[in-house]
Amino acid sequence: MTLNDRLKALVDIVPKNICGIYYLLNNNDEIIYIGKSINIKQRLIQHFKSTDKKEIKLQHFTYKVNIESTGNELIALLRESELIKSHLPIFNRAQRKVNFFYALYKEKNEKGYEALTIKKIENSGEELLAFTSLNEAKDFLFSTTEKYMLCQKINGLYKSKSACFQYSLKECYGACINNEEPKEYNKRVQKFIKSIQLPKKDFLFELDGRTNSEKGIVLIEKGIYKGFGFCPITIDSHDEIINYISVKQDNKDVRRILFRYIKNQLKFK
Repeated sequence: MTLNDRLKALVDIVPKNICGIYYLLNNNDEIIYIGKSINIKQRLIQHFKSTDKKEIKLQHFTYKVNIESTGNELIALLRESELIKSHLPIFNRAQRKVNFFYALYKEKNEKGYEALTIKKIENSGEELLAFTSLNEAKDFLFSTTEKYMLCQKINGLYKSKSACFQYSLKECYGACINNEEPKEYNKRVQKFIKSIQLPKKDFLFELDGRTNSEKGIVLIEKGIYKGFGFCPITIDSHDEIINYISVKQDNKDVRRILFRYIKNQLKFK
């Protein structure tokens, strides 16, 4: 598929090899889509040559392209997530959810088993994960309970005075009828929690900057995302570097981005 003159002109003005964010705007200068790429020019060509139904619609409504260099993919991912929640572009429908009404919590029951329970979000800072709906939360808890061989009864998913249904299928070790020691059961709960949480320590990532004279920086303190920024490449002092951090919101989406990044970093060390 060849680009029409309007789309070709939009691609032509974008510099080569720019990593960062791009905004697609309609003829009223309204942002209709926000994306990220390690090569914005190539990504735009993919958008504009695609024969996918959604992409054809995007091509039809796009009259202007703005770009924002980030110099590296991690900051591009964090910035994209932030901007989509701020601007709510119509073509980013799947990524626009910003209100979290339910959350997953850990509570120890009277028998000593660590239960994973769903409640309306309390904003206490104790939530393990937040969800936009009760159904989303339940679906996640059902799949987690199955994956880690936990107990549906303990997790409030199966009401019974005896064993849970999963026990009859040999997918629960019997914590529901005290056939499994709490210590062994709780090890699997902790394994799950470890799989979704950032390590509760400090990280300061130094990344490629937008130019050769600067570096990108991302700060996590005690497992909480603090923000990102850019500073002169000549600065090495931790205290000086963090002065360049722009404070950002910590939420489950950025934690997922950072968790994946940290996991990959540790894998290759």
